[in-house]
Amino acid sequence: MPIYEFECSSCGHRFDRLQKLSDPDPSVCPACDVAEVKRRLSAPGFRLAGSGWYETDFKKDGDKKRNLAGDSNAPAPAPAPAPAPASSDS
Repeated sequence: MPIYEFECSSCGHRFDRLQKLSDPDPSVCPACDVAEVKRRLSAPGFRLAGSGWYETDFKKDGDKKRNLAGDSNAPAPAPAPAPAPASSDS
């Protein structure tokens, strides 16, 4: 179940609520009892890190893992050439 963030337009109180997608949003602020609660947009609570997701991350051990983010054995692209130093005409 996702965690949603809410804010009261009347008093500014912010609170989180764990609820199903089908559950109705709260309509009354728990701090001031006024019906001015709106859902806020907030960042998700997880971070993707590492070389990518694998198709078999949650499958049985006998399956071969395959990187879904791309081939990690592919050669790295060549670095860009360094800019030429500025010449001083004195």
